[in-house]
Amino acid sequence: MMRGMGNMQKMMKQMQKMQKDMQKAQEELAEKQVEGTAGGGMVTVVANGHKQILEVKIKEEVVDPEDIEMLQDLILAATNDALKKVDELTAETMGQFTKGLNIPGLF
Repeated sequence: MMRGMGNMQKMMKQMQKMQKDMQKAQEELAEKQVEGTAGGGMVTVVANGHKQILEVKIKEEVVDPEDIEMLQDLILAATNDALKKVDELTAETMGQFTKGLNIPGLF
């Protein structure tokens, strides 16, 4: 009976440590930045690991008042590229906590 309690306490300590480690990893994600680009680097979008857009860079030569739609498409494509890279970074960073677990909606 006591042996089971010891195992339970050990498991609870491991869970608490994992929770702290996950929180630290999530905080570190906020500090990491990724860049998404479109149009061969004509538009660049910078996002952090929490999917917040930090910066949009547009090269002057891509700005054409006669073709606003193209610029909008490039911004959209660069933003989606940045967000895809954030998802990959998150999966790589947080995946260490779910090793082999297939829990839908967790990450």
